[in-house]
Amino acid sequence: MKMSSLTLTCNKAPIVSLNGQPVLLFNGQQHTLLQALEVKKIKVFSECRSGYCGACKTRVISGSVRYLTEPLAVLGEDECLPCCCVPSKDLDLDLSAKGADLVNRPVSLHPQAEHLLID
Repeated sequence: MKMSSLTLTCNKAPIVSLNGQPVLLFNGQQHTLLQALEVKKIKVFSECRSGYCGACKTRVISGSVRYLTEPLAVLGEDECLPCCCVPSKDLDLDLSAKGADLVNRPVSLHPQAEHLLID
């Protein structure tokens, strides 16, 4: 009898950080990266809703995005347009986290203390 291997894939929602500060877990509740940033009170200058493309151009420090629609503005290799993209993996943007609702990273427990939470 031949056994087949079962491969499980787990797609985790990308974490979006601003200059290294994690600010949101992109779980698809908002349609675009710009909408998700606005919900977290992150200031991104944009004229997208006024018909001007390119104003929300943002430098990507690390990570990558996937475009929902082809951007009209010319972009460098390290830039994205948050109005028409979503993160395809963890993403760090060159934006200020000032005034944003930050995500707290969990504190690692000492291995001997972890059993107290499990028992």
